[in-house]
Formats: sequence, C-alpha cells, structure tokens
Amino acid sequence: MHRRILAGDRLIAAFLVGCVLFNYPLLSLFDRPTEIFGIPLVYAYVFCAWIAVIGLMAWAIEGRFR
Repeated sequence: MHRRILAGDRLIAAFLVGCVLFNYPLLSLFDRPTEIFGIPLVYAYVFCAWIAVIGLMAWAIEGRFR
C-alpha cells in the first residue's frame, strides 16, 4: 500500500516537472536559430525533455532504479 502511494506521488511530481519543462519561459530560452546535428535547438530540447519525463514516469511506476 505504501509503495502505491509513493508511486502516485512520484507520478504527480513527474507531471509537474513536465509542465515546467514544456512551459513558455523555459521553451523561449531554446528558441534560437541554432542547430544541433542539423536539428533546430528548440526541437532537440523538446525531444530531450520528453525523453526525461518518460524516464521519470518509468522510474515512478517501476521503482527499481534505486
């Protein structure tokens, strides 16, 4: 029971981190005419942030990454 509550709290934290990562002020920092390996910087940031949020959710659900 305690592990299930902890996983729920971690999922809420992952959601809030995702909200911060995909919100305007942080996105505007990466909206530059720069490219990384031919990919615009803002697209690379969104992809990496998306991977990070998925990783956080996997960690919250599985809990074996300790």
